[in-house]
Formats: sequence, C-alpha cells, structure tokens
Amino acid sequence: MSIELNGIAHIQLTVNDVEKCIPFWERFCVFLEMKPLFKSEAMIYCIGSRTGILVRGSTEEHRDTRFDQNRAGLHHFCFRAREHDHIDAVYEFLKGEPDVSIVHPPETSDQFAPGYYSILFEDPDGLRVELNHVPGRGHFEEKGRLGNTGAG
Repeated sequence: MSIELNGIAHIQLTVNDVEKCIPFWERFCVFLEMKPLFKSEAMIYCIGSRTGILVRGSTEEHRDTRFDQNRAGLHHFCFRAREHDHIDAVYEFLKGEPDVSIVHPPETSDQFAPGYYSILFEDPDGLRVELNHVPGRGHFEEKGRLGNTGAG
C-alpha cells in the first residue's frame, strides 16, 4: 500500500538570534498571508495556505552556533508560489529587510523544471529559504520528465 501526501503540515525552525528572527518571520509570514496562531518573545507559529511555520529560540548552550548548510541537516526549504509575479513581490519585500541576505534574486532556471522561477535568501540566522513558481504542472505536464511522453 502507498499513500499520497497532502503537503507539509508545518516546518519548525530553531534560531539563535531571537530578537531579529522572530520579528522577521512574523513580518514574512504575514506578508505571505499567514496568520500568527501563537506568539511569545521566544516563539511564533503562523499558519495559512495549508502550511505552518514555527520559529523558536535555541537553548542557551547552542546560541553561539551558527547554522551551516554544509553540515548534516536541512539545507533549505522552498515555498511554492501560485503566480510568477509573487516571486517578484517577495523580492521587493525582502529588499526592505535589513537582516536578510539574498543569495540570488528572482531568476529562471530550466535545469530544475520548465519555467522554474525562484528567489533564494537567508534569514537573520542564515537559514536558507526559497520561493519558486513553476507554470502549469511542471514535470507532470505531457512532455515534462514525469509526463506521458517525458524522459522519466
């Protein structure tokens, strides 16, 4: 027996710089039309668009350890945008965030999927987040890699 998932319910991020990260993630999630469900000085949990993002502070003994994408663990995660223009809107939002580092501005890269359009950034703690838009059904289109006539 196999099952088909209904997306990712939530992602939990642990951050060191609570003073910068919690406010950033609240602003960003609200920009993405998510709503704060729980909020404290050390944690925020926002939900919307069939997604949840929980951001909490790390324990004191780990506060001096910065995230490293080359170590074992999550390299990045990617939100899927509904419209091509949403990627540009996120870019404009992020340009106003002083503690965010944009790894690459909006760009098209057909190496991932036909019409793949994305932006990649790092939050104030260096956690990488991507947003992408793929037109149509992407790899599931008729001629896509997983379509009826695709390369597989």
